[in-house]
Formats: sequence, C-alpha cells, structure tokens
Amino acid sequence: MVYREIKKVFIVIVGALLNAAALNLFLIPADVYSSGFTGVSQLLFRILGDYTPLHISTGVILLLLNIPVAILGWKKVGKGFTLYSFVSVALTTLFLSIIPLERISNDILLNAVFGAVIQAIGIGLTLKWGASTGGLDIIALVLSKSKDKPIGTYIFTLNGLIIITAGFLFGWEKALYTLVALYVLTRVIDTVHTSHVKVSALIVTKKAEELKKAIHSKLVRGITVIPAKGAFSSEPKDMLMIVLTRYELYDLERIIKEVDPHAFTNIVQTVGVYGLFRKE
Repeated sequence: MVYREIKKVFIVIVGALLNAAALNLFLIPADVYSSGFTGVSQLLFRILGDYTPLHISTGVILLLLNIPVAILGWKKVGKGFTLYSFVSVALTTLFLSIIPLERISNDILLNAVFGAVIQAIGIGLTLKWGASTGGLDIIALVLSKSKDKPIGTYIFTLNGLIIITAGFLFGWEKALYTLVALYVLTRVIDTVHTSHVKVSALIVTKKAEELKKAIHSKLVRGITVIPAKGAFSSEPKDMLMIVLTRYELYDLERIIKEVDPHAFTNIVQTVGVYGLFRKE
C-alpha cells in the first residue's frame, strides 16, 4: 500500500517535470499554446506582458487558476484525486521556475510536435495513476457527471477558444501550429491512457464476495455478478461486470491486485449507458 503511494507520487513528479520541460523548452519559446488551463495560462502570460505592466510567470498563473478548481474538485470529484492533481500543478509551477526558458529548435513545427508529445506523455502517465494535471480535467469531470455528456465536449470548447484567441492576438499561423500541437497531444494521451470516458471492466475471479466488498468500499458503482466456468479446467468462477469512468480505473486496478492478484480483468470501451448510472 505504502509502496504504491510512493510510486504514485513519483509518477506525478515525473509527469509534472515532463509537462514543465515541454512548456519551457518547446511550446512557450515558439508561441505555441497547450491545451486546457496550461494554454490559458500561456495566453494570460502573453497578454499581461504585452498589454499591461504586470509580469506574472506562466507557472504562477497556472497555480492561481487551479486554486478555485481544486476547491470544486475536493467537494465534487474526490479528495484523493483532487489532492494529487493539485500537487501535480504545484510541482509543474516549481519546475517551470527551475527549467530555463530556452528555445531548442527554431522550427515552429518541431517545437509544436515534440512539445506536445513530451507533455502528453507526462499527462497520460499522471492520468493512468489516478491523478490529473488539474484545471480543465476537474471542471470537465464535474460537468460531465452532472450533465452526463462526454468530457471531450468541454475540453474541445475551451481549446477552441484558446486557438481563436491566439489567432486574433498573435497571428493565425501560430493558431494553426497550436492546432497541430493539440491534435498530437490528444492522440498521444489516448495512447498512453485511454480516450474513453466510460469503460466496462469484466473481472473473472474466485473471490467474488471479497472483491465486491472491496470495490464498494472505494467506488460507488453497481456490480453485476455472472456465474462463469473455466473452459479448460471446468473450475467454477464468477465474473463481475462494472461500468465506471476512466478516472476510477487506477482505484479499481489497485483493489483487484490487493484482493485477487490472479483475477483476469478485461477493460473494454463503453459507447453508451442506458439506465441507472451514478453521476455524482
């Protein structure tokens, strides 16, 4: 248990480091904007620097934007998820102040692609271990739960506003490179983590009762128990079917490993859910 938490903290640190490196070494020097609150922070940094006497770093702006979001997430999403997400944001702010703001390449396209890839690996690893990079992830998750609409709808809307604002203020060429970066970012995150908001877990186990109790103690999700039998061994087992969000996958994986490490688990895409599905 302690080992897994230490490993999770390490993953969050690595994710924040990759995120900050992508920003300071590739995206910010090339005026290519990231997604979500990070992109908003970049825009505010440029706007404040160009049109006002204020000079606030991208990292500090990112941290300030995430404070009210962290409060919202603490109440609506979950304490553990929100705490790790805010730690990720705080570490990103720290690394942004340590890593020098330096252009590695003069080619904007290379900066856009490599910056997006490095950032996406950091974000994907963070999501895979039950946290996020804060900001839009938490807001979109809250809205998705309350309205039962895909998270991608809200992320796409804010990213669209970032691209349009960047185009109006700093030229449409930069906006187009930002669009390339956002596409690469999305594709790599989907590869590292999962692109589906809702997924179904099919768990074949000999310890159905213990697993049910453990899952219900951590996740408020319905479970369907289906009698099963091994094709080769003819040994009686049970299959647990549960529909959950991608943000709950880390907790489910941890529970299964603790209760029945020999269980067979298949995670599949869930296109739609009809009937009762808890949204709060």
